[in-house]
Amino acid sequence: MPGKAVIVGWAHTPFGKLDALDIETLVRGVVNEALAHAQVAAADVGHVALGVYNHGFQPQGFEAGLISLCHPDLRFTPAVHVENACATGSAAVHSAMDAIESGRVRIALAVGAEKMTGVPPAAIADILLTGCYRREEETPQGFAGIFGQIAQTYFDRYGNRSEELAMIAAKNHANAVDNPYAHVRKDMGFAFCNEVSEKNPLVAGPLRRTDCSMVSDGAAALVLADEDTARALARAIRFRARVQVNDLMPLSRRDPVAFEGAHRAWQAALAQAGVGIDDLDLVETHDCFTIAEMLEYEAMGLAPRGEGWRVIRDGVSCKGGRVPVNVSGGLKARGHPLGATGVSMHVMAAMQLAGEAGAMQLPGAALAGLFNMGGAAVANYVSILERSQ
Repeated sequence: MPGKAVIVGWAHTPFGKLDALDIETLVRGVVNEALAHAQVAAADVGHVALGVYNHGFQPQGFEAGLISLCHPDLRFTPAVHVENACATGSAAVHSAMDAIESGRVRIALAVGAEKMTGVPPAAIADILLTGCYRREEETPQGFAGIFGQIAQTYFDRYGNRSEELAMIAAKNHANAVDNPYAHVRKDMGFAFCNEVSEKNPLVAGPLRRTDCSMVSDGAAALVLADEDTARALARAIRFRARVQVNDLMPLSRRDPVAFEGAHRAWQAALAQAGVGIDDLDLVETHDCFTIAEMLEYEAMGLAPRGEGWRVIRDGVSCKGGRVPVNVSGGLKARGHPLGATGVSMHVMAAMQLAGEAGAMQLPGAALAGLFNMGGAAVANYVSILERSQ
């Protein structure tokens, strides 16, 4: 029987405005660094899944063809390009795992990358709307406009929670100070995040600039192997669970603040892993906007519907809290290069479990959860990870 896939190595570029690096350079760098970290030869890789969203961010298409340029021994290795909106990176992880768990290969690579900063802001807003149901969900503010509407719906139903959104932003920026890969390593403080100002203007609806993740470049990679192969390697991070649940794409056909697909993914993953949400030592969640993190508190079961704001207000999701969330700074401060994000989240969690997280390290981290979504909770991925060696 084929063995389960485990993480045996990784690599991660800094996220940010990386003017000197194109998509090919980003991919090549993390592929070779990840192989070195795992102590795996390129010739032993049997499958590569490369996640890049693109849709006009850069002119190079057929991104899977770039893998052949990363190392001479990858010239004839099967490689595929995958895309699932902001969950593209997790789609790449699942593709690599499927190749191993089908028994076809013993070692696979999951790579995520995006070059977003090379086009004008108006083009960025338009490209991001390709992750929405464009027949109905066109806004001049792009994806921020969609989540601004979601935030306003939440406020209309449950009260103005701008202060709690500012608390989430401040928490994640403070956490990112310790992350050498983060786009912004600056503690913004609650007062700045909470105030509408020239430096922190309203972007869409009630969302301020500090409520929105940045436009970032970057890449990340995972080396995965079957359990037998991993026994001869330095580390192995096991998947206690991995789940994907999709929901209706149009927000008009579902409750936009319920994130039901995300809730179902979390329920299934926790059941598969045989744990509860409070058993997790940390969670990396998809805070493309602070309202998303608040809604995800409810989806993962940290609070009942309509009470996600209590999680940050009570310090549950802070370092030292019951379930620390986004110790890496999250998408809000670490950055959100679309294709790289899901892979990056797995790297951040694996680093904690392996005790290799440096200044970010949480003492005794043994069980981690992560949630990565495509669109407004349309493609929902949950992984629960633990160290097996």
